Amino acid sequence: MIEWQDEGAVLATRAHGESSAIVEVFTARHGRHLGVVRGGAGRRMAPVLQPGTQLAVTWRARLEEHLGSYTVEPLRGRAGGLMGDRAALAGLNAVTALLSFALPEREAHPALYARSMTMLDLLAHAEAWPLAYLRWELALLEEMGFGLDLSVCAVTGSRDDLVYVSPKSGRAVSAAGAGDWADRLLPLPPCLLGQGPVRGEEIAEGLRTTGHFLEKWLAPALGDRPLPAARGRLVAVLARVL
Repeated sequence: MIEWQDEGAVLATRAHGESSAIVEVFTARHGRHLGVVRGGAGRRMAPVLQPGTQLAVTWRARLEEHLGSYTVEPLRGRAGGLMGDRAALAGLNAVTALLSFALPEREAHPALYARSMTMLDLLAHAEAWPLAYLRWELALLEEMGFGLDLSVCAVTGSRDDLVYVSPKSGRAVSAAGAGDWADRLLPLPPCLLGQGPVRGEEIAEGLRTTGHFLEKWLAPALGDRPLPAARGRLVAVLARVL
């Protein structure tokens, strides 16, 4: 019998048999890991197994390659506190859906785990989380091997006046370096460079840019599956409220 204990956030849950559920958890030391929760589809457990809920988990299986089973202890919920905030709830669903979409199973990503838990906790702070989410998408691309190089202009080598990103190379381009190609480039809002203050339209511009690379770089590497619909819903909600 193999057994380990860890902590993590629920990414997704689906029914398994009459009363159990297969629960997908992003754990601190074991990455994205699935297991069966007995009674997980029942009235007592189902509210606990909502996306974003932080759990202490114990996983057991006879062999490492088996699906195995979880026993879980809720540490804190997140979705319940966001029910009155449509945008924040959309943010939670986008984070958990993208992690489920992008992460390989059973592979630890400690830096992304720490950043993702901070991101989920920030959803309770309306003024802070939209920018944090944009930067989280940038970090997700980096973690998955598709990081953008926003340090210098790909054309001139200058660090000044970086306002575009090449959709092909993922490198920054300055206004001077863009020339006649400016209308073919993606926006590089100052907030992606850590410069402020941040305006609402900058978040939308940044999401357009990160969305391009999620769709054109990350998704094809994962079998060309479409990006989770939850991400599109978040972008649409933020376009209305920012």
